[in-house]
Amino acid sequence: MKKSAFISVLFLANFSIAQDAYEDHLIEVKVVNDTTVLRFVKTPELFVEQWDTLAQPNFWKEIMHLSPDSCLLNVASSRQILERTSLRTWDAKTDEQKEAYKQTLREKYNLAADTRIFMTTGKSDFYRFDLVLPNISKGIDAFSRYNTDPWYAQAILMIESPGSLHAKSNAGAVGPFQLMKSVAINRGLRVDKYVDERKDFERSAYASSHLIRTACVPEAKRILSKFGIYVSAEDEFSLWFRLTVLHCYHAGAGNVDGVLTNVVKPTQGGVSLITTIWKSEYGGFKNSSQNYSQLALASLLVLDNLIHLKCDEIKDCKED
Repeated sequence: MKKSAFISVLFLANFSIAQDAYEDHLIEVKVVNDTTVLRFVKTPELFVEQWDTLAQPNFWKEIMHLSPDSCLLNVASSRQILERTSLRTWDAKTDEQKEAYKQTLREKYNLAADTRIFMTTGKSDFYRFDLVLPNISKGIDAFSRYNTDPWYAQAILMIESPGSLHAKSNAGAVGPFQLMKSVAINRGLRVDKYVDERKDFERSAYASSHLIRTACVPEAKRILSKFGIYVSAEDEFSLWFRLTVLHCYHAGAGNVDGVLTNVVKPTQGGVSLITTIWKSEYGGFKNSSQNYSQLALASLLVLDNLIHLKCDEIKDCKED
């Protein structure tokens, strides 16, 4: 996608759900010499609340741009990057040599002896953001029709299927919104040996939006209310709450309830709640669950860069 492909960004003024809460956050990108219109959702809190300064999303942002033949040695709890190396060089080491090398890094960076160090490979082959942009616009339109905050469509598509709409995860999730079979069937999709509607974008968007609106959002509010954290209709569009909902979408509300109840025990919402979740494990809520909102933030930072770098002009065209 060339810079000249975009000529303007226009603020949308009309939206059917909680319009006053985020109508200013919808943007419309027009393409040069084409009638194509791409819609995105701005996330200004990324910068206002300084999520963009956190090590974890910046780590994943680098991983998303790093080729799969390279890797980063990093601190598991903080995602502090210790060293970049080639995957071939790392794989050539024996297990004993790898552990010895990790120990030299602990000593070099004055880390505790029990500090866990991960090796994470580059994933630029998976995060093909150039391919997903039109689908984000489709997802936003679909979630809007299904009365669900379209921010979730954008975030999920950036994480789950930036390179392929028909991906299948190791856990068995399928399609652009990575739905499990039982979840899809419970929301009216046909999934059998002949047809799998999870691969159909519109049907998958319907099931995903229904899951978020009727289960993930109310369950996140219920869980938080156990700790005296009450989320108003306006608060539903705060970034920290949206990230909590994403954790429910990925890990399941039961696992989110478990980690909050038994480990996090929050007293308030906000950035600190999410960063504490990143360091907490309980039951089925483990490393991949911790990473999910980090990936969301990283992908949104990438999207913001894409929009601003690819645009010739940005205009606020919202009419009062």
